[in-house]
Amino acid sequence: MAATETAEQSAPGDPVPHGTIRYWAAAKAAAGTAEEPYRAATLAGALAEARRRHRGQPEFGRVLERSSFLVDGLSVGTRDHEGVQLADGGTVEVLPPFAGG
Repeated sequence: MAATETAEQSAPGDPVPHGTIRYWAAAKAAAGTAEEPYRAATLAGALAEARRRHRGQPEFGRVLERSSFLVDGLSVGTRDHEGVQLADGGTVEVLPPFAGG
């Protein structure tokens, strides 16, 4: 399975990780929710799934582009999102820039 495949693209029985994306501050406002599930093998896949889910909300994509991410409490930093593996039961935190540093 390709790294960016999501639930809609995977075959039945494939072990695709499931977890939770949590949105903070402006990301929460843009998504219209505090959290939602993911089903993807990588951070890139989970974010692509979230972008599809919120494609009618243009501010959502803009906020994601400016955000930093934590995966299971660890900063992603500048790593390529395709290479950030997600675990079953994991958590992705979307942290938009905050005023004051």
